[in-house]
Amino acid sequence: MPDLKSQIYLDNSATTRADPEVVEAVVAALSQNYGNASSIHTCGQKARTLVEDSRCEIAGLLGAEPRDVVFTSGGTESDNAALWGIFRSAQGRGNHIITTRIEHPAVLATCKVLEAAGAEVTYLPVGQSGAVAPEAAAAAVTDRTILISVMHSNNETGVIQPVAEIAKMARERGIAMHTDAVQSVGKVPLDVEVLGVDLLSLSGHKFHGPKGIGALWIRKGCRFTPFMTGGSHERRRRAGTENVPAIAGLGVAARLARARLPEMAGRVAGLRDRLERRVAELIPGVGVNGSGGRLPTVSSMSFERVEGEAAVIAMDLEGIALSTGSACSSGSIEPSHVLTAMGLRQEVVQGSLRFSLSRHTSEGEIERTVEALARVVERLRGLSGRAHAGEGRGLR
Repeated sequence: MPDLKSQIYLDNSATTRADPEVVEAVVAALSQNYGNASSIHTCGQKARTLVEDSRCEIAGLLGAEPRDVVFTSGGTESDNAALWGIFRSAQGRGNHIITTRIEHPAVLATCKVLEAAGAEVTYLPVGQSGAVAPEAAAAAVTDRTILISVMHSNNETGVIQPVAEIAKMARERGIAMHTDAVQSVGKVPLDVEVLGVDLLSLSGHKFHGPKGIGALWIRKGCRFTPFMTGGSHERRRRAGTENVPAIAGLGVAARLARARLPEMAGRVAGLRDRLERRVAELIPGVGVNGSGGRLPTVSSMSFERVEGEAAVIAMDLEGIALSTGSACSSGSIEPSHVLTAMGLRQEVVQGSLRFSLSRHTSEGEIERTVEALARVVERLRGLSGRAHAGEGRGLR
């Protein structure tokens, strides 16, 4: 098995390596500022300071007011809280929710549960570009629509969705707008006022912060019923003792991410483009899934006559970590719901790989990845050809 220290890690959409400064902040909070942030004594108030400082950092990253940031356990809880919070607060006013077919399971699975609870849900299609059409969202609105939830960027293709256009329409019609920005935060500039959304979800471990911590930004005045109850924490919007060490780490990650946004748009985006260009030069029968505006960190590519999971295993043996798509779907034999929704042929879906970069990715790693990938694809295609020849001779 390859040494993890020498491994090339290209699965940053699944999770990122925590920044050393983040680790230091977490350890300091665990060992020194261990008080309960709700306590009024000095130890508790030091912990409270960490929480509020981090809230300010998150707000700065989003162009938001600190008081509107609610800490959660991560992106999944933030998505659940947003959907349930709006649905419960809208009782008597409506029950219709609009989302897309390419959302993360944290949204799609929650919508299915909401349907069982009496909600009506419209799942918008996407085109081969991987983006939803704003006019499709507008056409789906009824007088019972209470919420539109569209992710900011897709976790498999990196395609950025027209959230601002849809949010403008929603605001004109008095409909709450939520965006799952888990993949976008720290990768591209985000401003909640420019986007015009009412709720935004984020998760720390996607931008070099700790796992198990995230946030939900809720616009002041947005009708919202708390998803978690049992205490007055987070201005009565999310009960439970604050995870101060993780929150402290999240604040540091947000500060660092804000400073590094130019690097993401420049150097990292250039590495993604170099990866796609070099793959096209060395390997025939390759296509990029999704087009238009994309995250600088993500490339989804399909390889003819290659089985994606076999390629992931083979690349892992080469010391290179990547994936076939969303990490939350790994282990599932079902084809990607995102690529399927884009109308791609099943052989394209099955032969797709996701490469996701970070600020740690180097040009040398990209070159070594392409060279290893060329060997792996050639080998797998050779095996596939022999298997088909065997079938032709009646072998099993």
